Formats: sequence, structure tokens, C-alpha cells
Amino acid sequence: MNFFYIVNGKSIKNGILILIASFFTAWFLFIENIAQIPVFSTKDGPKAVFRGEKDVAVTFNIGWGDEKAEPILDTLKQENVKSATFFLSGSWAERHPDLVNRIVKDGFEVGILGYNYVDYTEVDDVKVSKDISKAQEVFKKLNVKDIKLLRAPTGHFDERTLKIAKRYGYTVVHWSIDSKDWQNPGVNQIVANVKKADKGDILLLHASDSAKQTANALPQMLKDFRDKGLKLVTVSEMIANGDVYSKEIN
Repeated sequence: MNFFYIVNGKSIKNGILILIASFFTAWFLFIENIAQIPVFSTKDGPKAVFRGEKDVAVTFNIGWGDEKAEPILDTLKQENVKSATFFLSGSWAERHPDLVNRIVKDGFEVGILGYNYVDYTEVDDVKVSKDISKAQEVFKKLNVKDIKLLRAPTGHFDERTLKIAKRYGYTVVHWSIDSKDWQNPGVNQIVANVKKADKGDILLLHASDSAKQTANALPQMLKDFRDKGLKLVTVSEMIANGDVYSKEIN
């Protein structure tokens, strides 16, 4: 009888140890997952990044216009910003080679925003490919090298977009926070729209002429980032060493 109680006690102890080990294994797996870079993806296919692990990536779309890009570049210089990513449409870039050259010389990253303002989800594969290819040729002529990132011109993409972009060697980049600066809601509202930015966020801003208040909103936005201790990086810097997990899209 005594022997029975001794064996039973050991079994309970072993069971408790197994439960504790299982708990910590599950916890570490959970921590590992939330630390990875979220992406949109096809099932077992190419991925579109919209968040990172740490730091903050400020991105600017430029699709058209002659007036707003330069003031934004001036503001970034005044604020001593060294890292940002500009997604440029090919049609805008070929009309503004001087500004493209300045973006590169100022040390900012360049990504492709297609050539025209085309919704890739509403046209066939051939038209998507032609739009990307046409933009690609523009940047080759402008001697902008090593472009690895692409953003769908309207922000809309699907499985086909991801696969076509991959064939051209590009990673599709979305965003986690939309500043809504293109709505021109007022400087304070733009600042409020990005106030929640935290480690890993990719912010969407615009330097097209439709975004009339972005340059004025930038100083306060950048101050808020500094107050939070957030470092600004390019999208490529953000995702360089990150693992990814998939979020399937239709």
C-alpha cells in the first residue's frame, strides 16, 4: 500500500512537470509568432509586407503633380530625416528626373508605384505586366538601381499581382497605418491619424499635389516619433532580417 502511494505521487509530479513544459513551449511559440513580420500572401506563395518587427517606416506615394514633392523633401532635410521610402509612378518619374535624382542623392529608398494609376485587380495579367515593365524601363533610364519594392498604384492587389511582381523580382509593400493626408483633413488630424504608430508600423503618406498639408504635418509627426523613441528606417531595412508568417488573401 505504501509503495502504491509513492508511485502515484511521482506520477502526479511528472504530470505537473509535463504541463509546465507544455505551457512554456506554447508561450515561446506565441512570442515567436507575434514577433514576426505580418504579410498578406497567397497560400504557399509570394507575400506582401504591411508590418515589420521594429522601428517605423515612413513611405510616400507620388503619382502626379509638380508642387508638393520638393517641400516635403525640404522638410525631411530640415528635420534631419535620413531614412524614408518613396514609391514613385513611372509617369511622374520620367517628367521629374531632377526630383528623382534628389530623392536618391538624399539617401532615400525608391520603390515602384507602377507607371499609370491602374487598379491591378481590375485589369488582366498582361496589362499589369505591361504597367510594371514600363515603369521599370523608366527607372533604368534614370539610372535608379536595385529597386526591390513595388506598391500597387491604387493600393489594391490580389494573388495575381503578387505572382507577377515576384516574376519581376519585386516585393509588394502595403501599409499598416494610413495618414489619410490625401483627404486634406487638416494638419492636426493628419498628426492624430498616425499618433498610434508604434514599432513595426509602415506609414502611408503622399507627396503628390493632392496632399496639400503633408509637409506642414511632418514636423509634429516626427517629433511624436522621437518622443516615443522610435527610429525611422526604410522598408527594406525594416524587413531585411525578418521572418514572416502568412495571412492568406482571396
